[in-house]
Amino acid sequence: METESEPYVRLASLRQLHQVMADMNTARSLADTLQTVAEGVVAALGYELACVNLVRPDGDLVVAAFAGNPAAEALITGRVGSRDSWERRLGMGEHWGDLVFIPHTEGWVLDDDDVPQWYTDGPAPRFEDEWHPADRLFAPMYAPGPQGNAACGELIGVLSVDRPRNGRRPGAWGREALQMYAFQAAIAISNARLRANMQRALVRLEREQQALRASEESFRQAFEYAPSGMAIAEMGGDQHGRILRTNDALCRLLGRPASAMRRYSFSDLVHPEDIGTLLRTSAEGGRAELRLGRRDGTYVWVSLRNSVVADAADGPRFLLTHVEDIEERKRRELQLAHRASHDSLTGLPNSAELRSRLSARLCQRATPQPAVAESHDAAYGHPAFDVVGPGFDFRQGVEPYDAYDHHVHTVAPDGDHDDGTKGLAVLFCDLDGFKSINDRFGHNAGDAVLIEVARRLSNGVRDGDTVARLGGDEFVILADGLGRADAQDLAVRLRNEIIQPIRAEGRAVRVGASFGIGWAHCGMTADEVLKSADERMYVEKRSRPKQHRRAG
Repeated sequence: METESEPYVRLASLRQLHQVMADMNTARSLADTLQTVAEGVVAALGYELACVNLVRPDGDLVVAAFAGNPAAEALITGRVGSRDSWERRLGMGEHWGDLVFIPHTEGWVLDDDDVPQWYTDGPAPRFEDEWHPADRLFAPMYAPGPQGNAACGELIGVLSVDRPRNGRRPGAWGREALQMYAFQAAIAISNARLRANMQRALVRLEREQQALRASEESFRQAFEYAPSGMAIAEMGGDQHGRILRTNDALCRLLGRPASAMRRYSFSDLVHPEDIGTLLRTSAEGGRAELRLGRRDGTYVWVSLRNSVVADAADGPRFLLTHVEDIEERKRRELQLAHRASHDSLTGLPNSAELRSRLSARLCQRATPQPAVAESHDAAYGHPAFDVVGPGFDFRQGVEPYDAYDHHVHTVAPDGDHDDGTKGLAVLFCDLDGFKSINDRFGHNAGDAVLIEVARRLSNGVRDGDTVARLGGDEFVILADGLGRADAQDLAVRLRNEIIQPIRAEGRAVRVGASFGIGWAHCGMTADEVLKSADERMYVEKRSRPKQHRRAG
């Protein structure tokens, strides 16, 4: 991941990092969680070696997991370093946010302390950001404090990494990724400890009937003082899912008093779009990520995990639900996904996102339908979905099952006259005179023009239409439900907006615009639709005298 530039992080890398974080939170034990944390650094963050140093009850740190080198793992796993030595390390070097980097020029003073370490030597760096074998990089892990703030929590361990695969010190993206990973690893380790404590409490409740009162008190404390939200709900019957008891952490998270929480079930609190996710979640060992409603009407992303509290005589009776606040992680994931699918200059959807949205509207049929087919949802009085339904694979030519074909086939107006047919118009826009602005006034002026054109195009279309930057000075607009006259009027309006003067680098400049109008219909690919609109744009551009292609 470190070899990729920040605005263009591949979705495959994001998925890999997301999968590693998910694995951390689904490990079956604390030992598995620690090993998954170490292996995740190697698998997803681009380092060859990783070590998890865990704080023991006496305050010293033990090497609890290692990944990347079996020989080094056998040498130092289980060895202990004193807390004083670790605090000395974390107070040295350069602080990159929560990370601590100790360059080889300073780290030699640590070679003889009692912290377990592997050591290799090498030549002096050839360039400024080259990684030296004796460089050290640490990511402290803190237990989540109030509202999930790690800065207020106590140190639970230190993640140390070595040997970046690209041979360079991590840049801004690499540092943020490692810091985010350490934050999530601390949550996973804390939750693994919590789950272990809860499981032990449940075993005692089941197997030690003679010590029931003591076990109930132990459970009560673990429940009430858990740093994450906890709830007990009914299981089975007409009242399945009704909340019986909540802890303070969950009440604070949702802004609701415990007395009010007892009036709800989780299905009452979940976001309407996530109700299906909640219903698909298995009661026993089920886990889901969804949004729960706060008292102020907003929603918060949570990870919801269910365990069964069994009664020895009557069988399973209650659900113990662990609710973890993942709002910050979801926000970061959305930001990263947005960077991968949007143009960094204008903020518009990029070429890949444009093709994805266009492809979602088109099915590859051997014989395109002559008219718009009514979806089965519309026939039953529900809104029709313009996406390919699960009962039909148009790429393989498999005939649809009527009960599952939710696709509304996209058609185009027939001929060059307006026959009243409404279709998906694809407007290909190429700026006229843009190159001369770059040549005369520089790329900063050119960038300012592109940003302003993107703004004017976005303001000139309807909500729900798509304005995308295809690349360079080319833009594409997807506008559904237009006839030929509507599309031509839209092109004229957008051209008139674009030709107005634009302030760039302290001067007023002008560009023109040539529009080509293509039409999408099922049976075409996204590239075929874009090529058709592109060709029509060039016909339109050549049909106008050069002096009329832009104003000023």
